[in-house]
Amino acid sequence: MAFEISSQDSKTKARAGFLKTCHGKVATPCFMPVETKGAAKFVNQGELQEMGVDCFITNALLLSFKPGLETIAKAKGLHSFLSWKKSIFTDSGGFQVIDENFLVSISDKAAVFRDPFSGRKERITPERAIGIQNSLGSDVAMCLDDQPHYGRSKASIAQAVSRTLTWAERCKTAHSNPKQLLFGICQGGLHLDLRKKAIQRLLEIGFDGIAIGGFGIGESMDSMLRVSAKLTPLIPGSKPVYLMGIGSPLELVRGVAAGIDVFDSCFPTRVGRHGLVFTREGILRLEKQAFKHDFSPLDKECSCFVCKSYSRAYLHHLLRLREPSGLRYLSHHNLHFLQELLQDCRAAIRENSFRKFARDFSKSFQKH
Repeated sequence: MAFEISSQDSKTKARAGFLKTCHGKVATPCFMPVETKGAAKFVNQGELQEMGVDCFITNALLLSFKPGLETIAKAKGLHSFLSWKKSIFTDSGGFQVIDENFLVSISDKAAVFRDPFSGRKERITPERAIGIQNSLGSDVAMCLDDQPHYGRSKASIAQAVSRTLTWAERCKTAHSNPKQLLFGICQGGLHLDLRKKAIQRLLEIGFDGIAIGGFGIGESMDSMLRVSAKLTPLIPGSKPVYLMGIGSPLELVRGVAAGIDVFDSCFPTRVGRHGLVFTREGILRLEKQAFKHDFSPLDKECSCFVCKSYSRAYLHHLLRLREPSGLRYLSHHNLHFLQELLQDCRAAIRENSFRKFARDFSKSFQKH
């Protein structure tokens, strides 16, 4: 069995466990940094390992464009090419469906993307998306899905759900790497009936895990979590639940309470580069003049090297000058903060005190 729940909180849906892959165990609930093109912004692989990251996610479609599958094969696979010995998820390119810079056209047969490096048009079928991921040798592959834009009509979203489920069947049939897990993706926007239909069909097809996609693109946090909390009880405990594209601290804690096991997002590094810093007392806007003479660490409880070494005043100084080192420090801190936060979540679940932990964290985090 690829997924095992070791502890369950009695007052919430939160659970702790392990996802087993060919490159080791991933402690859940977990947060995966995003390496879209094979690197996290301003943070290297060694730093990720030091902060306790068990896995990250990268984009198979973009890697197939550049450096290309041939180069990665000559490097003896994705893990070797990226110098990473732990687990790797690969996304199929489904998220690029909502990016007008990538998507050329979409039909029931395939999606046509524009290679951002060469400008060429590339036709990606579900079979091609899985073939790319089989070739890369990631630990977890994701089905190709049709992600609808936020705010579309229910009829349009229903069409995307139908196409995603048809593609899921084709992905399952095409998947041929026995060492690689395959996750199906549930779409449906905020329409619970469409989401439930999708979950039921994905379970019938049979996947190693179920991802809840299509969130984090405009809906409120409360709406997203309300729908997610209604879906997790429908999924057997033998399958991990992955809430795609979600990565703010409060969303993570509330997502864990709803029964989510895996998260990912580029949010921590993206906002870090713009001076937004995660702390246990909320998100700080470090560019504000109020921090010019603040010589305390970003977060007094954080154990990252940034908090141990530098003051808010110094980091404010670097940020105002747009010094690359400052952007690196803030990106590192935000990722490290989330790793510690999920470690604390797992500990609270094991101690059957998660509801209190979540309530206390929420109260503290929303001070600012």
